[in-house]
Amino acid sequence: MSTPAPEQVREDIRLLGRVLGRVIAQQEGEDVFDLVESTRRMAFDVAHGDAKPEDLVAIFRDLDITKVNLVARAFSYFALIANLAEDLEDESVDAPVSLRKTFAKLKAEGVAPADASSIIRGAHVAPVLTAHPTETRRRTVFDTQTRIKDLLKESHRGGDMAAIEKEMYLRMTLLWQTALIRIARPTLEDEVDVGLRYYKLSLLDQVPALNRAIRHAMRETFGQQLPDSPVVRPGSWIGGDHDGNPYVTEHTLTYATRKAAKTVLRYYEEQLAELERELSLSDRYSSSSKELGALADAANNTEESRVDEPYRRAIYGIRHRVKATLQEVKGEMRGTSASAYASPEELKRDLDVIDRSLRQFNDDIIADDRLARLRSAVTTFGFHLYSLDMRQNSESFENLLTEIFAEASIVEEYRALGEEEKIELLVKELQTNRPLLFSVAEFSEDTAKELGIFRAAARAVRDLGPESVSHCIISMTGTVSDILEPMVLLKEVGLKQVDVVPLFETIEDLKAGAGILEKLWAVPVYREHLRSRGDIQEVMLGYSDSNKDGGYLQANWALYDAELELVELCQRFGIGLRLAHGRGGAVGRGGGPTYDAILAQPKGAVSGSVRITEQGEVISAKYGAPETARRHLEAFVSGALEASLLDTEPIADPERAYDIMRELASLSGAAYRQLVDDPGFISYFTQSTPLHEIGELNLGSRPTSRKQTTAISDLRAIPWVLSWSQSRTNIPGWFGVGSAVTLWVAQGAGTAGSSADTSPGGEVKSSEVKSGEVKSGEEARWEELRELYRTWPFFRSVFSNMAQVMAKAEMQLARLYANLVDDKATAERIFALISEEFERTREVYLKVTGNADLVSENQRQARSLKRRYPYLLPLNAVQLELLRRYRQGDDQFLVSKTIQVTMNGLATALRNAG
Repeated sequence: MSTPAPEQVREDIRLLGRVLGRVIAQQEGEDVFDLVESTRRMAFDVAHGDAKPEDLVAIFRDLDITKVNLVARAFSYFALIANLAEDLEDESVDAPVSLRKTFAKLKAEGVAPADASSIIRGAHVAPVLTAHPTETRRRTVFDTQTRIKDLLKESHRGGDMAAIEKEMYLRMTLLWQTALIRIARPTLEDEVDVGLRYYKLSLLDQVPALNRAIRHAMRETFGQQLPDSPVVRPGSWIGGDHDGNPYVTEHTLTYATRKAAKTVLRYYEEQLAELERELSLSDRYSSSSKELGALADAANNTEESRVDEPYRRAIYGIRHRVKATLQEVKGEMRGTSASAYASPEELKRDLDVIDRSLRQFNDDIIADDRLARLRSAVTTFGFHLYSLDMRQNSESFENLLTEIFAEASIVEEYRALGEEEKIELLVKELQTNRPLLFSVAEFSEDTAKELGIFRAAARAVRDLGPESVSHCIISMTGTVSDILEPMVLLKEVGLKQVDVVPLFETIEDLKAGAGILEKLWAVPVYREHLRSRGDIQEVMLGYSDSNKDGGYLQANWALYDAELELVELCQRFGIGLRLAHGRGGAVGRGGGPTYDAILAQPKGAVSGSVRITEQGEVISAKYGAPETARRHLEAFVSGALEASLLDTEPIADPERAYDIMRELASLSGAAYRQLVDDPGFISYFTQSTPLHEIGELNLGSRPTSRKQTTAISDLRAIPWVLSWSQSRTNIPGWFGVGSAVTLWVAQGAGTAGSSADTSPGGEVKSSEVKSGEVKSGEEARWEELRELYRTWPFFRSVFSNMAQVMAKAEMQLARLYANLVDDKATAERIFALISEEFERTREVYLKVTGNADLVSENQRQARSLKRRYPYLLPLNAVQLELLRRYRQGDDQFLVSKTIQVTMNGLATALRNAG
């Protein structure tokens, strides 16, 4: 009888912890091991309420930094191995969402076969890997973890425990002596390589397999035969996202596209070598088609041993042509006389010859094996592997064209024109064949660099196909001209077919989005562009900037409300809508379960197509192993299909629900603004969190801020969210909800002024929201919220994700971080706002949901937090002590490095922390 998953996790963690303890004692001495153990025991006392967090911090006061470093490393490694055990738990239990369950649900709900077929034929589901790496593990660490995970699997199968523990001890010893933190900041090339790692680990096999499974499910469930076209088509930003990243250049875009092509072509070559080995069919015992014979003869394989093996000879020829294609992409001299393939379609045609021949002579079972997998991979990945997106902010495009127009003597100062004048000029340029760029023109360094990126994209499309670079995303889109500007640049380099995608990010831009598009569609040259793209308008929604702008609840509603308006607009104009969601790993950046997030979209917002960014440590959690990759991809597709074909928004009175959310969002935003507009907030934030130290963590190639400024709006999402998670407050994932709901409910009594108030400017005086006697009408409002939680996936998702992030907060520790602030009055005032709002929001959550605590609906998270809590505490305690030392002038190398170790360990343990 197998051990239940939770008990197995505990056993695995005990085993790994025991081995790690042996390593520490052996490598560092019994005294260090005893220090780690005494720290662990004190952490358990804190967890059980028998000691205070201050007592744990006191252990490290004036302790030698070398020993402090060893303790921090010990608990960071524990976080790594705890993740391994929990990842195995994920793999051992049935997936709550799967393709099989979704198709059964569609059938049971009476979905018409023609409707299902129509949606899937036009479906476009894209996980887009991005270079926002809160994933801090180096490849060496990742590979060692993978081996330890394999050893755990062997132990579950009843393997030789003595041998397993011996190798675990070896691997853990290697891990202990490997630096967790990079000495140098990773380059963009490093980030490209890391992103491609997940293709080799899982995606090269699992994405085509899922595309085949979708066609099979349609055939088995609805009797519909679908064309061999991919539903799941991966994307990437790594190497093409130059919004605020000065290190993205012509070279990095070329590196990203070429390295992707090399990766997929090597995969084809490997698969063809295996296929050549397997298809040993002899014409003495089997038959083959004439076109297969012609393909075999063209291969020019004169080996005598192959004379009666036409399939092997044909595959030999295909393999050598793929090899020639790879050499061409690599820019190497040909090592073969075979000619390179001009396109993936040409390769697919040759593979189809083999497929038809096998099926013609009753060898379907052979055709349905490796050959089918290879043909599906070629259809899915082409020669490009993924579609690389270019992204730049609208201000940069405006600056670029200002210089170009001046150099071409078209207008001296383009940026000074009014909006209508800009549109008129841009339309004129889009309609003319006259080039803007001349070889003799001399531009500034920034303009030359940006033009180089566009030219590199054009070369990639020419050499690797139109899907190689298919989107140009405009950050901070606020006007029609913002969208037309990159179209002029794309036209100049011959990339008219690239989708220009407005990205609406701030609360204001989200509100204006539909109006901007309606005005844009009235521009004939753009309307023609849209027709050439199949009348599909892609729009990207930004979760991070909207959250920083308005707080958790207002941002979530602004995104949903914007989608409502976009859906209505597209339906009115007969234009298809494809939404791209710029979600991060953390809830404060739109994180949370992908399936639930997709089902929480408004009706009509999916229609089979959705692109979602995958970021940071979430990438490795989802795609680090074939089993987990398949589960997450199936959940992604299942969510898209169910949101497109089923009624996922069964609320009785949508307009009333929307009115409630608009009121709550406004109240929540006001409470949030009260916090961030406090004159002491910036100093509180920068001093009570390790914000500045995060900039030294070498998480990724891009700077922590878009500009040299102290404005929150210019701060990147990762340091904003990661800072709050390190100090265990997690403000971006909950602040303002409690005040908003409490005040809204009180207003239902018609006597809101007696229990809460707003200032003339609309600020919620959250400190004045008092509990008291429930007045007439208040209970009715509570019941309205409970009903929304029961019936509306959006509302439920907002509250469930909020509970997840609140469960990882710890106000006792946040109090200690507040002590790092120089101005004690400011620290007391702002911490009081935060802690009171946390308790208010917790009470609201419990009252609306009826749950007993924050983790009632997620027992796996409850178990994980209970297991991890005593191991997280020492990392926070060390970080607090060393931040104190560092800021008082102790600039020893090991002090700063140990702070980084604690940040790494906490990010690892909290998982979706950035």
